[in-house]
Amino acid sequence: MAITVLIADDQAMVRQGFGALLAAQPDISVVGDAPDGKIAVAEAKRLRPDVVLMDVRMPEMNGLDAARSILSAGFEPPVRVLMLTTFDIDDYVYEALGIGASGFLLKDAPAEELVRAVRVVAAGDALLAPTVTRRLIADVTRRRARRAPAPQLSVLTPREREVLELVARGMSNAEIAESLFVAEQTVKTHVSKVFTKLNLRDRAQAVVLAYESGLVTPG
Repeated sequence: MAITVLIADDQAMVRQGFGALLAAQPDISVVGDAPDGKIAVAEAKRLRPDVVLMDVRMPEMNGLDAARSILSAGFEPPVRVLMLTTFDIDDYVYEALGIGASGFLLKDAPAEELVRAVRVVAAGDALLAPTVTRRLIADVTRRRARRAPAPQLSVLTPREREVLELVARGMSNAEIAESLFVAEQTVKTHVSKVFTKLNLRDRAQAVVLAYESGLVTPG
């Protein structure tokens, strides 16, 4: 079945442009749009899309508050939110990830990156724009000494540690499977066990933990 998408942005040209781009994909269906946060919340509850593309700055209710309302509703299957903005500002990143958003993408990203992002998020993976990821990693590295110790990685098996490292390097399950010469379902099982053992919600939290713990270092 096609991935269903709701586009929330206060600029009509952005909604129309993104909508046309995504609707042209054979596996994606744009089911609605919204010009502000309040309407985005109402439409998400009515349409139950797989993915909401949510602009950070909108009238009536900003994108972060709208995302919080959608993600706290507990929809099953879950409605996933991909934040969109022209600003790669750290505070937005932390708040978006903190409320459960699946990713953060800059509006000036190439068209193919937007399409890929929708597919990645719909599949249940987290996604951060490359520039945002670098800023996040740099900030985590600076703050590491000031933060509470990260959960001990000793609870993980050697293979689970290896999978966590590859997740932190931005690899998808398929890419990890190819790298380790195992089935993708095996990788999914390892990822699920890592999240459970370390009490992680998603891949975004896994990236932060991997850098905080020193398992992965910048560069």
